[in-house]
Amino acid sequence: MADTPRQRPYVPARTLDTEYPLIDSDPHFKRVCKYARPTDYAVGATTAAAGPALLVFWERFAPSYVGKGGFAPIMRLAGVIGVTAGFLQFYNRSIFRFYGFTENQREREMDMREMVDKVKNNEPLYGKSSLSPYMQGVASRNSRYAGVWLHILPWFNFVNHEQHGVDTAKYYQQAERELEAERTKAS
Repeated sequence: MADTPRQRPYVPARTLDTEYPLIDSDPHFKRVCKYARPTDYAVGATTAAAGPALLVFWERFAPSYVGKGGFAPIMRLAGVIGVTAGFLQFYNRSIFRFYGFTENQREREMDMREMVDKVKNNEPLYGKSSLSPYMQGVASRNSRYAGVWLHILPWFNFVNHEQHGVDTAKYYQQAERELEAERTKAS
């Protein structure tokens, strides 16, 4: 019993039944921001501006009479809360497309293009990591589908790892098809 090496169990990503295909169950923070649509930026900016704008409206409609020095700190606080809420709204809209909760055709095409290019350049699909495989698994399990609970506890994936809940064979197959098409085109 003491001579047998201990194997750490691999915990596969749960697959949710969604209307649209899963792109990534644990996307890196940079990918979520990079794949965001202009409408995500617009909704985030609108959300960020709504709190301070509403506070100014209320102050004009029903003045608080706090004096010159009382309104500025409240506006700063409303600004910080508004920017935080705007960013979380922006991030949530983008990450839901990775999970397949909302329409994600554009993101699927971007994902396929990015990953196929990485395969062609012989790069790791999800980046290099200095962490051990065990610690990568821990990071993955801690942040997998974390965007669902973003409104409760903002938790982001900043770790490169290989556990994303998708079959990566599709990227290699598409790269082979493209390379074959390039070879036949060149001949």
